[in-house]
Amino acid sequence: MLDDLFIRADHLAPGSFVYLKLEGLNPAGSVKLKTAVALVNQAEETGRAFPRTRLIESTSGNLGVALAMVCAAKGYHLTCVTDPTANAQSVRLMKALGAEVVVIDRRDRNGGFLQSRIDYIGERLLREPDTYWLNQYANPAGPRAHRERTGRSISETIGHVDHVFIGAGTTGTLMGCAEFFRQHSPHTRIIAVDSVGSVTFGGPPGRRHIPGLGTSRRPEIVDEDLVDEVVLVPEARAVEMCRMLAEERGLLLGGSSGTVLAAVAEKAKEIPAGSVVVALSPDFGERYLETVYNDDWVAERWPGTTSDDIAENSRARVRV
Repeated sequence: MLDDLFIRADHLAPGSFVYLKLEGLNPAGSVKLKTAVALVNQAEETGRAFPRTRLIESTSGNLGVALAMVCAAKGYHLTCVTDPTANAQSVRLMKALGAEVVVIDRRDRNGGFLQSRIDYIGERLLREPDTYWLNQYANPAGPRAHRERTGRSISETIGHVDHVFIGAGTTGTLMGCAEFFRQHSPHTRIIAVDSVGSVTFGGPPGRRHIPGLGTSRRPEIVDEDLVDEVVLVPEARAVEMCRMLAEERGLLLGGSSGTVLAAVAEKAKEIPAGSVVVALSPDFGERYLETVYNDDWVAERWPGTTSDDIAENSRARVRV
């Protein structure tokens, strides 16, 4: 796994040194490979019999792909429970890697699908005693992997870091990195980036369209005391950032990455000149070609918005 590839993105916070950590070059295409390895290792440590045991997990896409890759290599059975917002390419990748994929289309009480996915897993566990839930939402193995790998990589590669921006999905990456910096670099300011409509940090629930960040059910591993600030980004703003970076910088990034970088641009005026800023990019944009980078998909969700409007709005926001 690649842990230390960074590129500069100083234009997002003029006067500061902005480093973008690219996780899309990991073999599974996202930061979730580290989580997947840790979760499967933890399952093996329970003493269950493998490969007889079937692993099951709820996923919006990237973790499912990473788990499918790990389980294929180990000869384990895997069921990925996802929903209609998952990128079609991610679903195809899970299936191509041998995973069973179950799509849950029943929304939960907060308007998302997460609790409905978890309810389905609960039903499977009752019916199938040889099935084991990896449970990224409560399993400390996920944050531990990112404390030992992702957070440490940032520190060892960049050195002094003043601000680190990390997206909050299931929050394993965020919590692990925050734990590392709290212990080894307490001056580093931890900025959690979430989507408008997510309930993770107590915001009101709302309809969301881009998988990866945000939840309709608060993960058990969340510890707000480890976070200095939470920035909520509207999904339309994340789309603007993704498209601007693709058209002007040649960076094809995923929706979560666009959300994180939109937060950096939003907070730029508050970041003291000369600061060292690190932003985590969870994945690349190939899995979002039919969504974030598709004019029809965007116009359907944000009517009256054209591709040119999105690009110009993003350029204007970054310049301000």
